[in-house]
Amino acid sequence: MPKAYAFTEHGGPEVETFLDLPQPEPGPGQLLVAVRAAGVNPVDWKLRAGKRRPGQGALSGPEVLGSEVAGVVERVGPGVEGFAVGDPVFGNPVTGGYAQYTLVPAAIAAHKPDTLSYPDAATLPVAAATAYDGLRQLDLPAGSTLLITGAGGGVGVAATQIAVHFGLRVIGTASAGKKEFVESLGAVHVARGPQLAERIRESAPDHRVDAVFDLVGGPDLAEVAGLLDDRARLITAAAKETVTELGGAPVDRARTAEVLDEVALLAVAGVLRPHVTATYPLDRADEALRAVEEGHALGKIVIEVAA
Repeated sequence: MPKAYAFTEHGGPEVETFLDLPQPEPGPGQLLVAVRAAGVNPVDWKLRAGKRRPGQGALSGPEVLGSEVAGVVERVGPGVEGFAVGDPVFGNPVTGGYAQYTLVPAAIAAHKPDTLSYPDAATLPVAAATAYDGLRQLDLPAGSTLLITGAGGGVGVAATQIAVHFGLRVIGTASAGKKEFVESLGAVHVARGPQLAERIRESAPDHRVDAVFDLVGGPDLAEVAGLLDDRARLITAAAKETVTELGGAPVDRARTAEVLDEVALLAVAGVLRPHVTATYPLDRADEALRAVEEGHALGKIVIEVAA
């Protein structure tokens, strides 16, 4: 069984490989986590393709894929309080999640509720937390109409459910094949395609949209921006440069344990259903990532790691 799935240089799927890696050493403020599940997200293949996070240096060696995990604390680094060996946790790893072991900063880790499975918990640190952060950033009053582009993907599914819980009327764009799924989340579905903005306007109450939460970028983002009178109500998790040019803003990620606790409570309460639609073992991590990269995923895909 491979211990990690990584990329060795920037490029396409051909630069991905399975590696046998030693356990990383937890530094100050870090947890060594034995991974039980890792969420698969578009950001994973984008990092492989060349995207770098703010403050992240150039690629200097193999980099393990995966930005969200759930697992069990194996060791506790110096200065860590509130966590102990054996604690079930979830959070954002700094050494990649498609692995048997990873390091997670305690500041962006949270205790996994007993009633939440590891695969479900592994969907929260990126997808659900991004959705929560974006909705708090918009801070819309109940009754407002929110457009979510890409409502059938991981972040979109979470954003739609949380928005409905907050009392918002949601219009969600997704492929025609995801219509029934998007509607089951409580949104009005609008299929992606020609004359998108016009069809959204026709579907909206009073033919107006109060805010846009974009998860697609590209031409869709530029088109739907025209639906808004106030571009301050335009945010994206997909195209930071484009949204700035359009007068909007990227999602302001909090990246705190408090947000993780909040989304976990929503999941436990049944408000937020992670909708894990497929799971893969670690030795099929390549297949899991292809499903997300090719855009065929419905809801969330998770890699499960045997104990």
